[in-house]
Order: sequence, then structure tokens, then C-alpha cells
Amino acid sequence: MLKFIMDILSVPAVLIGIVSFIGLVAQKKSTSDTIKGTIKTVMGVLVLSGGAGLAVGAITHFGTMFQQGFGITGVVPHNEAIVGMALKEYGTQTAYIMAFGMVANVLIARFTPLKFIFLTGHHTLYMACMIGIILTVGGLTGIEMIAVGAVVLGFIMALFPAIAHPVMKKITGSDDVAFGHFGTVGYVFAAWIGKIAGNKAQTTEDIHFPQGLTFLRDSSIAISLVMLVLFLIVAVACGPLYVETELSGGQHFLVFAFLQAITFAAGVYIILAGVRLILAEIVPAFTGIATSLVPNAKPAIDCPVVYPYAPNAVLIGFLSSFVGGILGMGILLALDTPVNPIPIILPSVVPHFFCGATAGVFANATGGLRGCVLGAMAHGLLITFLPLLLMPVMGDLGFANTTFSDADFCVVGTILGNVIGALQ
Repeated sequence: MLKFIMDILSVPAVLIGIVSFIGLVAQKKSTSDTIKGTIKTVMGVLVLSGGAGLAVGAITHFGTMFQQGFGITGVVPHNEAIVGMALKEYGTQTAYIMAFGMVANVLIARFTPLKFIFLTGHHTLYMACMIGIILTVGGLTGIEMIAVGAVVLGFIMALFPAIAHPVMKKITGSDDVAFGHFGTVGYVFAAWIGKIAGNKAQTTEDIHFPQGLTFLRDSSIAISLVMLVLFLIVAVACGPLYVETELSGGQHFLVFAFLQAITFAAGVYIILAGVRLILAEIVPAFTGIATSLVPNAKPAIDCPVVYPYAPNAVLIGFLSSFVGGILGMGILLALDTPVNPIPIILPSVVPHFFCGATAGVFANATGGLRGCVLGAMAHGLLITFLPLLLMPVMGDLGFANTTFSDADFCVVGTILGNVIGALQ
């Protein structure tokens, strides 16, 4: 039964499909409309996931080539990697905290001003896992551990969308949908930097191209060309032997670089299509839940929900955040000494893409093009240094060659771990 619950709650397509179905039933829609709306919602999530899979596959190759080509080793923050390791030992704690945490989220939304239902299932799983690790390392067990973990999880599932919502309304121009992704501290920080240092007079979407470069107005083409340049640089740095023997299966290394760049752009294109399909179905369906169970509640959806509102900011934000990650890595290398060794946090390309792109959209909403560049770069620095604070409270897993990557995991984990430690 526990595994069945985990399978339902941890699969975004199933979770959001159930939410859509309940909402449509609550609105007393016809059987045909209910079936159509539910299937289209699930389809939208699967389309988004398929696009994310393409983008992650290509960008993972880029990260591998970057590390190989430039000869740098260290800790690579990656949520999926650390959760995959942790679930072997903390799977039961994770399942209970996740299940009761989602119930706590609904109750908090029902009885407090935090009217947000967090629908990003995989991030709920990751956060439940991290909370379970820290509470267990801190000495909590049994019902006490589950109760504390569920309350903490349910609270932050309602709190972080509330923190992001003022900027989210600027991005979307409406109050219909909320933001649910545990990188919120980084995104709001980027928006704050953008507001201070930026200029809203020119946004990323106002970029004017010369007549001969008007094809760059198509974001898919712009992403393809920029990523092609980056892939060619790392491919040449690696050399043909490594790429053709370790990555491409014998395919010419330049051809491989070209195809991976286009694959990445195709993944982003599919992500945007999936988001549009989800929004067309989940927002009307959620009205049923909001009016019956949690009045005025808003669905908090995964970070790609903001990508269609500023496609140029997606690319600029990713690149700026990655540059910030490289700068942060350089600072850590300069501070590292044999007497005082510190972990070197490498710029993991997957979080810099998804989180950096989102930070770019947030910063663009408050500070335009300049705000996007500076805010996303500040975000890249932030997610380089925050993992250093989290690692000591993670027990034995803190010494692994990977850790949680997104800002909220680091902030919540560091605070929770230190509070538990102080109470012992």
C-alpha cells in the first residue's frame, strides 16, 4: 500500500491528473468533459516530461564534456542523484512524510491565508526525502519524526508559492496560477537583484535584431545556435577521442555536438507546448477544488509554467546562471587550501538550466534585460554557495559527491538541521 501511494504521489502526471479529475467532478462537468479534461491534463504533463527528458539528456552530455574538457572535479549538486542514493535507506520515512505532508498542505490552505496547493509531485518527494534524512540524523524516529516532517513539509508547500506569488503575478499578468518549485528563494533573490540593478524599460522580449537576423526572434532557433556554440567549445576541449568512445558511440564528435544542441532546443520547445496544454486544462479544473474544498486556493505548478511568458529570458537566464556558477566555482578554488579544504561545487548544468532559466524570467519581470542577466548570475552564485551550508547537516550523505541543488532545499535543510541540533 505504501509503495502504491508513493507511485501515485511521486508521478507528476498521475498526481495532477487526479487533481484535474476531482476538480472537474466537483464542477459537475459531463462525463465526456471530465474524461477529456483529465486525459489532456495527463497528456500535457507527459509532453512536458518528455521535453524535459530530451533537454536533460542533452545538457547532461554537456556537463560531462565540460568537466572532462576542463579537468575539474568536485561535488555536483543534482536532486535526482542524491534522492536516488537516499531512498535506499530513508524510503519509508520519505513515503510517510510525503503522504501526510500533502494532507497538511491542504489543511493549511483551507484554514490559513496561505491559499496555495503545491502540485509539483517530484519536488514534494525530494523535499520529503531531505526532511526525513535530517530528522533521522537529528535523532527523531517513529510518529514524532513523521508528524514533525509532515507539518514542516505541508507548511513550506504553502509558504513558498506565497513568497513567489507577487512576482508571479507580474510575470503572468493574472492571479489564476501560482508557482510551485523548490527554488523559490533563488528566484525571489534574482528578482530582487533585477529590481535593484535592472531597467524595466527594455525587457528580454524587446530585443531588436537586425533585418538579416530576424530569424533569431524564433526562440527555438536562438536556443539552437547558442547551444551549438557552447557544445562545439566543450567538444573541442574534450577532443574527438573521448566524445566518440565515451559518449557518441563512434559518431563524429562535431556531428554529435550539433545534434545535442538541436536536441536541447527541441526539448525546450516540447516543454513549452506541454505547459500550454496543462494550463489550458488544470486552471479551469482547479476551480472546482478551490470552490468546494479550499475556497480561493490556487494551483502551484512546476517552474516551466513561466517559460512561455518570456522565452528569451529562459535562454539568457540559463547562460547567466551558468556563468555565475563558474564564477562561484573559481572563488571556491581560490579559497581551497590544504590547511582549510572546502568542497568544490561544480556548476551542474541541469539546475542551472531549469532554475537559472526560471530566475531569468523572474528577474526580467522586475528589471528587464539587464535585471535578467544580473539577477540570474546572482542566482548562479547563490546555488553554488548554499549547498556548502547544507552538506554538514546531511550526515554520511553530506560526504557524497553530490547534494541537493535548488535553493529551497539548501535553505530549509540548513535551518531544520541546525534547529534540530540546537534542541538536542
